[in-house]
Parts: sequence; C-alpha cells; structure tokens
Amino acid sequence: MIAILAVVLLIPGWHALTNWGGHLGSGSQAAATHTVKDCSGDPITLTLVASPEKAQLIRELAADYMASGRRVGGRCTKIVVSSKSSGEAMAALARGWRKTIDGPRPDVWSPASSAWVQLLQQRTADTDRAGFKLVPEDPPPSIAATPLVVAMPRPMAEALGWPSRQLGWADFLRLSRNRQGWGEFGHPEWGAFKLGKTNPNFSTSGLNATIGIFFAATGGTSDLTVRDVADPKARAFVAGVEQSVVHYGDTTLTFLSNLQRADDRGAGLSYISAVAVEEKSVWDYNQGNPSGDPATLGKHSKPHVPLVAIYPREGTLLSDNPYVVLAASWVDGAKRKAAADFLTYLQSPSAQGRFQQSAFRNYLGRPGPLIAEDNGLLPGQQVTLLSLPAPAVIDRILTSWAELRKPANVLLVMDVSGSMDQPVGGAGNSRLGLAKQAAINSLSQLASNDQVGLWIFATHLNGKADYRELVPIGLMDAQVEGVQRRALIKAEVKGLSSKSDTGLYDTALASYKFVKDQQSPEAINAVVLLTDGVNDDDNGISLNRLLTGLSTGQSDGPVRMFTIAYGSDADQEVLRRMAQATNGASYDSSDPTSIDQVFTAVISNF
Repeated sequence: MIAILAVVLLIPGWHALTNWGGHLGSGSQAAATHTVKDCSGDPITLTLVASPEKAQLIRELAADYMASGRRVGGRCTKIVVSSKSSGEAMAALARGWRKTIDGPRPDVWSPASSAWVQLLQQRTADTDRAGFKLVPEDPPPSIAATPLVVAMPRPMAEALGWPSRQLGWADFLRLSRNRQGWGEFGHPEWGAFKLGKTNPNFSTSGLNATIGIFFAATGGTSDLTVRDVADPKARAFVAGVEQSVVHYGDTTLTFLSNLQRADDRGAGLSYISAVAVEEKSVWDYNQGNPSGDPATLGKHSKPHVPLVAIYPREGTLLSDNPYVVLAASWVDGAKRKAAADFLTYLQSPSAQGRFQQSAFRNYLGRPGPLIAEDNGLLPGQQVTLLSLPAPAVIDRILTSWAELRKPANVLLVMDVSGSMDQPVGGAGNSRLGLAKQAAINSLSQLASNDQVGLWIFATHLNGKADYRELVPIGLMDAQVEGVQRRALIKAEVKGLSSKSDTGLYDTALASYKFVKDQQSPEAINAVVLLTDGVNDDDNGISLNRLLTGLSTGQSDGPVRMFTIAYGSDADQEVLRRMAQATNGASYDSSDPTSIDQVFTAVISNF
C-alpha cells in the first residue's frame, strides 16, 4: 500500500470521490511564547528537516514542545528544525548527506509528499540490498495535509464559470491552444493563457501537477503505468499544457511574489493566468503573505485581486507531509523514542489546530475554518483523489517531463572581474573557480532542444564594451564549427580568467536586449546573470535607465532575468530589482561555497 493512500484510508467515509468536510478544533491563532525549560545534563538532540512551507510552523511547535518540559526516558529533547525543499533534501539523502553543503544531517525528514520518500527508496535500492535501509519500509505517518490546486485570479476563474463549474486540465489546455486566448471569454486585454508551474524535480507542487496532468491525459485515477506515460496521445496532452508555462523554478514563491508585486501596481491580471500550488498557498497569498511564514503574516496588505482554488475535475494529489524517522546509523534508540514523542505531540488536537490555522488540513485530511469560499477555497468541493503511482512510474514521468517541457532560450552571463579571483573555502579555491564548476555541473539539466549561449563581462573587454560573446545562442547539442555546443560551453567556461572591473549595468541591459531580439515564442526566453560585485563603470548607463529598459516590453514577448548575487560584496538589492523588473527571480549565493546548489536552483527555471 503506498504511503499517500495509507493516510486517505484512515478517514471514515472517504473514497476516490471525496467531500472534504468537518474539522478538528480550531486551535490558537499564533504560537504561544514560552521559556524553554532547563535542558541541561544529557539532552537528546533531534534534528528535523522540513519542507519550507511548514518549517517555521514546526519550529514554533517545537519551541512549545520543549517549553512544556516533556521528557523521554528521563531526558529532555532539543529539537533543531531546518528548512530544505523536498526534492533537494531527497537528492541530498540519496547521494549521501554532506553537512558542509547540505546543512545539519536529519534524524527526521518531513517532505511535503510521500512521493519523495518513494523516490528516495528507489534511488537507494542498491544500498538497501546491501543491508542498509535509509527509509523504513512501512508507510510513514502524516502530520498535515493539503491538496494540489490550480490557483487563478478570481475574475479569470469566474470568467470560466467558477465556482459552480468544476474546471480541469483539459479546460486549461483548450484555452492555451485558443488563438483568441482570453478574448473568447470577453477579455482580450488578458492576452494568452499563461501557466506557472514549478520544476517537478525540486518542487512538490510541480511533481504533483505533472503527475496530475498525466492522469488527466489518460483519463484514469489509479494504477498509472509506464505504458500510459509513453502513450503518444498522453504525451501530446502533457506537452500542450507545458507549452503554456511562463517558466519553471524550484519554488512557487517566485510566482506568488511576482504576482503580489504586479497586484501592488494594479497589474495583477497581466502576469499570470494560473499557477499550480498547494491549497494552503492560496490562503497565504490572499492574506498578503505569499511566503506562508507566520512571522510575516499581516506585514503586507491583502491583494486587490485575490486568488481562488481550482480543484481539477480529473483529480488531484494530496501533499500528506509525512514524518519519516530515518533508519540510519546515526539515529539511535533514544532519538527514535524522542521522535515518536514529538510525533505524538504534532498529531495532538492542539498542534493539529495550529496546522489548520495556517490553512493546512489536519493529518486526516479534514479542513479547518480557514478552508472556506470567502478565502477562495471550496471545502465542499467533491474531489477525486488520485493514487500516487509506483516509484518506477514516477521516475518515468520525470524523464518524460524532461522531454516534453517547454524548451529554453537562455543566455548565461558570467562575471570575470578581478574580484572573482578572491580565495574561498580553502583548498586553493577561488570565487571564479567554484562558479565555473557550478556552471559546468548545471549544464546537465539543459536538454538537447534548449538554445543556450555564453557571455562574459568585466569592463572594456571589446574596446569600449564591458561584455563579450564566447558562444552564440543555439541548440545545445548542435555543432559549432565541428564541436558540440554543450562541449564548447564547458570548454569556454573552464578557460575563464579574471580581469578588470565590473560593468554590470551596460552588460545587463545589452544581454536582455540581445535575447529579446532573438526570442522564440515557443520557448522560455531568459538571461541568467552571475556577479560578485557592484557596477564599476562610471561611464555606463544609470540604474534608472537599466531598470526602465528591463521593464520595457514585458507584456509582449517577455524575457526573464534570473540574477545570482555571488559572495558578500554583490549588490543584492540591485540584482533583486533587476530580476523583479522582468518578473524573474534573484538568488542569494553570498556564501560562495553554496554556488553549486544555487546554480542548480536557477537552472531549474528551464
């Protein structure tokens, strides 16, 4: 029995077609503040790695648990909670957790979905056969639940018939293929249908959406097979939906934050038509808190145009937030007992009420009072719960997605100014050396039908210009003067050396205009720009001119800019504003040793 069904079948009366109704006690609105009682002597230290959307809430619950003075075997427990995306944590556990790169090694792992547990089991199968199991065979218990939905601005959803008409992936596919776009529904000013969807290799919402789209393509609700995934009609359906994606990414926060900024300037209907997220994220966004962090709730006004949740009529998957006590050598008997006691606390009525007050459903799948139509959510909506496919089928879905996803037309722009020679991390490494290796490693994420090019920048590289083209944009596996472009980019990156100062503004605008002139309507058009400094070219354009230039034409063939602030000297605020001007995203690699992970996250947008 797969893990997600083990949760569903605990609910009396639940079937494939389910009415989510009723709720546990409402609990308190916010975490109580307590002083942690003395935990001296010989405490049990329990490290818990949680998915980002619930990590802060679990920290608060852990603080209350520790403050209560509970003891396990006469010892108190110190609980350390860290945040890591489900896909990233799964990959780190599968290859062998490295503390220096991945952070504190977990005793307990709580991804957003049991799908990640199954993928980890499959990817460590060889190790398991050798007598070592990282994950127990029994399905893990759940601590909260939230279904995947498609969030839409309320006027757009109402134009399609929400809430009386139940919509699905087939409707979105038809709308995306319609040349009139939203004009068919009397709103030509909304343009084409634009979907936001995260990368299924990193994000639970992206994984569940991709699985759900394959189910919609085949018409089934269970027992999805490898043969189903390979069916040409199913692949055409999935490819059609993916073609409407604006870009991918490692987190839905990119889409929701961009949408909030668009809403702030009165353009909430221009950025995106729909985004696949978890139900709780709709409530978070509608409170003006797209991050879902309880600490930031109430610090931003509610949106002018709220989101509503579409529960796909073909069915949806549940993020069951499993609680996995790792079967690893470092998790001793005392830690297992402490983990079991903390699980008991997390499943208690008071803690479950706290989950519900953050717009999760409880671990039995029952909604709290926040799951209401006034909040854009439909607790009475009859929903077909899809059964999670077998691990081998999920793996095939991920492989197929890589073949069917929207291709990229992207320009990599790397800083080679003198400051990139700064030593970092010991062992003779420099900023440039680590960035070169990270860029090379990330190229494996790009497919043969992606178009990629390479620029470098400093100051005065080509006479007056601050930038230089090393590899022209073209198909990744095409030949360039007898050499495969992928190999050529690797060779050029390996050979980079540092020089002069940082001509940031001129380079950023030139690279943006270059991609805009060569954009493909069938691709994700983007610039990835990495820099470790601030603009040093006093003879170049101003910041205002740069930002104005980046904002131009975003409604007509947009080009997204994804910036990486590399090292402690990078101007993070400017790079953030550059990315926001294009509805892209900025990434923080102020610790240069994190650049490999950051580059991987950036390339996940394609």
